[in-house]
Amino acid sequence: MLLGGLFDLDSKVIELNKLSCRMEAIDFWNDKDEATKVINQVNDLKSIIVPFQELEKSISNNFEMLELIDDDMDLCSLVEAEYYQDFARLEELKLQTYLSGEYDGNNCIFEIHSGAGGTEACDWANMLYRMYTRYLLKKGYKLEEMDKQDGEEVGIKSVCFRVIGKNAYGYLKHEKGVHRLVRISPFDSNKRRHTSFASVEIIPEIDKTIDVVIQEKDLKIDIYRSSGPGGQGVNTTDSAVRITHLPTGIVVTCQNERSQIQNKEHCMEILKSKLYSLELEKQTEKLSNMKSEQKAIAFGSGKRSYVMCPYTLVKDNESGYETSSIDKVLDGEIEEFIKEGLRK
Repeated sequence: MLLGGLFDLDSKVIELNKLSCRMEAIDFWNDKDEATKVINQVNDLKSIIVPFQELEKSISNNFEMLELIDDDMDLCSLVEAEYYQDFARLEELKLQTYLSGEYDGNNCIFEIHSGAGGTEACDWANMLYRMYTRYLLKKGYKLEEMDKQDGEEVGIKSVCFRVIGKNAYGYLKHEKGVHRLVRISPFDSNKRRHTSFASVEIIPEIDKTIDVVIQEKDLKIDIYRSSGPGGQGVNTTDSAVRITHLPTGIVVTCQNERSQIQNKEHCMEILKSKLYSLELEKQTEKLSNMKSEQKAIAFGSGKRSYVMCPYTLVKDNESGYETSSIDKVLDGEIEEFIKEGLRK
């Protein structure tokens, strides 16, 4: 089982046993933060070890059953069914080996920005927002909206939210880029075909213990009134915060909390993550590519194309994976795109 080598299962079992011994100590709960950290480590290790051990046991049992088959067709069919189940489980475990990046296990900051296309682009950004949130909630991730700017007529200009859960950044990092939609416009009385663009930006949420130095003189902080649905739900206080990092031009906004202080804290957390990610990309010589992706939310760039007319097709330009089931994709069925992005 080569997969065991990739997981280095033996060392993980040893580590799990050590952590389990720590949990049995009388003073384990004296430091709640440290105790929570250990429990999370134990759960992460079990999520790798247990499925692998179950698969290994299933394969071993099937080998034993093969020796008993003879002419028993029912038993043969059972072994065959078990084989396909084990093969699918093996593929899932192999997929986990692609999530070995330093920050793949982290939460992430997910942003969607409308691009060229005006009203069409705002509507398209909102469609992407719906697609991703449906997928993520179905996968069991927790979403925390940080900021949302509505379009002038329909849709959204931009949205920023946290994705909280195991391997959030690892699974989603390849979704970054420009997404292109081709359709007959519902806003065009002449029923002409329109092309709309929106960009997706995904940044790992960094460990709060990592020190990212931000000079106060490098920040421009704006306070404004949070937008809302109106009526009793409208925010009547100036609690929304926008922070601009002057040296890099990075802008971060947050208005989901009623407290200005809390919104500022969230903004600073996101800004630190962005600056840290930016520095990592400088070190790996990817900064120029990132900037071009951020600026060119229009023709000539594209991560994925969604075509609704004159034919139906969703094609990922990086992995090459495609499907004609565009309605299912827009309803959040993007698992295969995620997997193919990881494999690529």
